Amino acid sequence: MKSFFSLLLLVAGLSALSKAADHPNVIVILVDDMGWMDLSCQGSDYYRTPAIDRLATEGVRFTNGYAACAVCSPTRAALQTGRYPHRIGVTDWIRSRFQRGRVGTPAKNPTKYVGGKNSQFLCPPNPYWMEHEEISIAEALQDRGYRSGYIGKWHLGDPAWFPPGQGYDENKGGCDYGQPPSYFDPFNQPKGRHETLRQGIHNLPGRKKGEYLTHREADEAEALIRGWHREKKPFFLMVGHYAVHTPIQALAEVAAKYQRDKKPNNAKYAAMVESIDDSTRQILTTLKELGIDRNTLIIFTSDNGGLDRNGSPTDNAPLRSGKGYAYEGGIRVPFLVRWPGTIPAGKISDVPVCSIDIFPTVVEAAGGKLPSDRAVDGLSLMPHLKSGGTTKLHRNELLWHFPHYRHAPGPYSIIRQGNHKLIKFWGGPFELYDLQADLGEAKNLAADMPKRVSELDTLLIKRLKETGAKLPRENPDYIKK
Repeated sequence: MKSFFSLLLLVAGLSALSKAADHPNVIVILVDDMGWMDLSCQGSDYYRTPAIDRLATEGVRFTNGYAACAVCSPTRAALQTGRYPHRIGVTDWIRSRFQRGRVGTPAKNPTKYVGGKNSQFLCPPNPYWMEHEEISIAEALQDRGYRSGYIGKWHLGDPAWFPPGQGYDENKGGCDYGQPPSYFDPFNQPKGRHETLRQGIHNLPGRKKGEYLTHREADEAEALIRGWHREKKPFFLMVGHYAVHTPIQALAEVAAKYQRDKKPNNAKYAAMVESIDDSTRQILTTLKELGIDRNTLIIFTSDNGGLDRNGSPTDNAPLRSGKGYAYEGGIRVPFLVRWPGTIPAGKISDVPVCSIDIFPTVVEAAGGKLPSDRAVDGLSLMPHLKSGGTTKLHRNELLWHFPHYRHAPGPYSIIRQGNHKLIKFWGGPFELYDLQADLGEAKNLAADMPKRVSELDTLLIKRLKETGAKLPRENPDYIKK
């Protein structure tokens, strides 16, 4: 009889292990404005990121990781849905309520093209939110029994469109903010011009005056992980840090460690990067303590390139330019994936990957199915990851579409195919770069390779139309200066 009960316990234990393997936990860490060179494992000799570096040494580091846009909201929408930002209709950063003056929440998103007489093109309007009809990662995993939580920056719409409106069970800090009023508890601006600034961050009430925001986010992450573990529930957790976005604020004692020359902003920024490392360490320690480290997939990336204003507050070199721009400094970002025992450790992949790939990767890892009623542009990286980077991705190109005026020379679209990257500035000119030979995009090959420019431009327009992009339109009232 004793042997019979022992057998029952063994079978129950194997069943529990099988169920855990079929329902791995997933954590996506999304940093705001972190540049490609802002980690030690990326080659920096300034930033100190030992915990984040573990994700690389114990998993796969992608050298050609991309954000879906050079600014935040479009990338966040793409990450949540696996769809190109232009397919979703979120192609610029969404203005928060405090940035819209007296404009409240409209009945629906705008559709009329915009532009004045000084603009050569009329541009599609940017929405105030990502529509509820989009399917988020949290919603895609509901049928698999997953609990879900969102921590930190959301930036995809007004209150009705906060994370709970997209299927998240828990929300700690996700709201319409693109940046925090303050990085220090109580995370508000007492004399702010808008009531939301005076109130602080949604669902992150002050608890300890002066506490640093990234550390608070880490505590919230740990609490959710421990709670779900007690419930024996598989979980999906998004940790969308507000850092390292402006305002550049840091703990003085941490920034002092990085002070060099006369660039205090860079030292503060480095301290902000260190806070992200602190949070990552806390999450890894919690997973290890609870015995779920090997059953948890972690993906780490950024929503766009680093803010590089002549080397302040960060420097994206050898990449050209930074956040908001069409060059590699604006869109190439850290991209690390770790899953002990499932993904080989210490591997480096040069295959181009993008924010749009996170949705299908997480869904496949969790044993789910992609939505059948809509196109998903991203690819699951799981076969590539499990092979240590040897299994090929069946994709010929990546697209970016920013049909707005931000920097000269205006609206742009990008296609990368192989090592060639074509930037189509809608008002001209074309720029063509060979990223393998010229990572810094110093030599424009467009004049030397007109046939290649034509091929890529034709393919770019074809793909944009196939994916429902709203293209800039010639402005009939344009007055050339």
